[in-house]
Amino acid sequence: MLINLWKGFDSFRGDSSVRTWVHRASLNTCISLDRKKRRRKAAELEIDSSLLSPETETGRQAHMLRERISCLEAFDRAIVLLWLENLSYEEIGAIVGIPAKHVGVKLVRIREKLKKQN
Repeated sequence: MLINLWKGFDSFRGDSSVRTWVHRASLNTCISLDRKKRRRKAAELEIDSSLLSPETETGRQAHMLRERISCLEAFDRAIVLLWLENLSYEEIGAIVGIPAKHVGVKLVRIREKLKKQN
């Protein structure tokens, strides 16, 4: 991702903030890598489970949130993760390419999907 940002910095026109440009370029890189990954056979990766212990309330909540978010479609998952990073609707909209008002509507619908997963 960093290499793509470095290579593409000359193409930055300044129409948006650098932060928005970096998020958009990073999201596009991830989407491209995801497309390539789907064509290849996936390798199993193991995650150190000691980072968030399931014995703690925070660990249980984080695990439940991770499971629910992973069930979302890629576009909805991107919106939720940007929202969890405390970005404004305007910034999220600029990154994913939709109007800020539509970001709010998408988040309401995503929350409803997540509530129904009980």
